[in-house]
Amino acid sequence: MIKKIFSRPQAVIGIILIAAVVICAVFAPAIAPNPPDGIDPSLKYHEADESYPLGTDQLGRCELSRLIYGARYSLGMSVPMMLILGALGLFIGTLSVCAGEKADRIITFICDVFISFPSLITAIAVISILGSGIQNIAVAVVISMWAWFARTVRSYAAAEMGKEYITAARISGCGTAGLIFKHLIPNILPQCIVYMSTGVASAIIMISSFSFLGLGLPEGTAEWGAMMNEARTGLYSHPEMLVYPGICILITAGGFNLFGEALRDALTSEGGI
Repeated sequence: MIKKIFSRPQAVIGIILIAAVVICAVFAPAIAPNPPDGIDPSLKYHEADESYPLGTDQLGRCELSRLIYGARYSLGMSVPMMLILGALGLFIGTLSVCAGEKADRIITFICDVFISFPSLITAIAVISILGSGIQNIAVAVVISMWAWFARTVRSYAAAEMGKEYITAARISGCGTAGLIFKHLIPNILPQCIVYMSTGVASAIIMISSFSFLGLGLPEGTAEWGAMMNEARTGLYSHPEMLVYPGICILITAGGFNLFGEALRDALTSEGGI
């Protein structure tokens, strides 16, 4: 299975991009040439040189250092959010198909209500109520995206319900909990991992969007969306300050999307999806 995944070019490219971002996030203090929050007005928009490889921003802070540290926020927030969403989606989605027709209709209706609103709009509404901050952003993302995960998992679980091993488990007296945790989840987990891997890219873009709109992390935080928001003041004179964090978002989201697509193709070829 692993060999089949890595025989696909998009998987290799995706892993390389993800690994590069992970290395930056983990080893940021060793890699960054300067402190990310070192303000020096005398170095405002300093040109690139050996000390500042990508120059400095409007406050004289090292652009490269801030980009490197920004990987910590993007991965440190999006990956845990996807784990929470994955666990929530697995539980609700499998419960929906196992708890009876009435419960399935209720859960499906609730999911449809949430899905009818764009995720970004829902998340912005939640943040406007709760306020900015890492915890509130996490809550907003989970509230705005849980229904999509639950609905997707439900479709995977519903496809499994008609198979012989499920019928055999029911005949043997397996209860709802046993059916979910012993049979359904182990068999749909690979498909869910594929969906989660592409979901990380969506979460990264959403988190950056919040910061770009001024609804995310506190001003001055070395986070890619926040950096793009601050760079708007010098859009015409120094457009590169807006381009650099945009490229970082593109690389990270693209890495997870490419790897997720490779996983899906590998599972599809084996009849897993």
